[in-house]
Amino acid sequence: MRKRVTFILFTIISTITLAQSHEIGAFIGGSNFIGDIGRTNYIYPNKLAGGIVYKFNINPRIALRGNYTYIPTSANDADADNPFRQTQGRSFSNTVHEFAAGAEFNFFDYNISDYRTTYTPYIFTQIALFNYKSPAEMVSNNIIRLESKFSYAIPFGIGVKGLLFDNLAIAFEIGARYTFTDDIDYSTPKINNLNFGGNGNDLYTFTGLSIVYTFGRPQCYSGLTE
Repeated sequence: MRKRVTFILFTIISTITLAQSHEIGAFIGGSNFIGDIGRTNYIYPNKLAGGIVYKFNINPRIALRGNYTYIPTSANDADADNPFRQTQGRSFSNTVHEFAAGAEFNFFDYNISDYRTTYTPYIFTQIALFNYKSPAEMVSNNIIRLESKFSYAIPFGIGVKGLLFDNLAIAFEIGARYTFTDDIDYSTPKINNLNFGGNGNDLYTFTGLSIVYTFGRPQCYSGLTE
């Protein structure tokens, strides 16, 4: 009985191992902010952003992913389409350092070592911890002390990826981050002069390209799909 259980476990582990691959790479693109200042366009990249990504392919349809993203954010009421915001004359800039982990779901089987499965659209969802600057107190007129703060977000989005050449793949992705805070644009009820926020939390997005290197797949992997 023990030998049979050992054999079954060995078979399962071997099968999973053969189906695994790793991807590591970098991405670059643009970010934009949706909050209480400036434009409300969901896709309007205006700040250069980028980061690094690691993916662990469980099977041809599902991958686990983790990434770090450097996301500058800024907005100006002068650029807003809303006439009321234009009269407020507010602006801000902040920098978000985001660490996220989650899953990626492919619409088609994806395996760049097999010519029949080198392209797929996908969706993703994650949980993120991010760092940014938040207003702490009013020091004097027009001078505000900022403090480092952490909060959570839910990144989600869509993309399309495919083989570039050899072990390199390229992807185009659009993703939004719904945050659990409303002070990325420095709006806060703690300070009267900055108590201009609405009822909704802040949102920021990233649109860009990534290039990843795939490794860890055994030499015979492509033959298993034929």
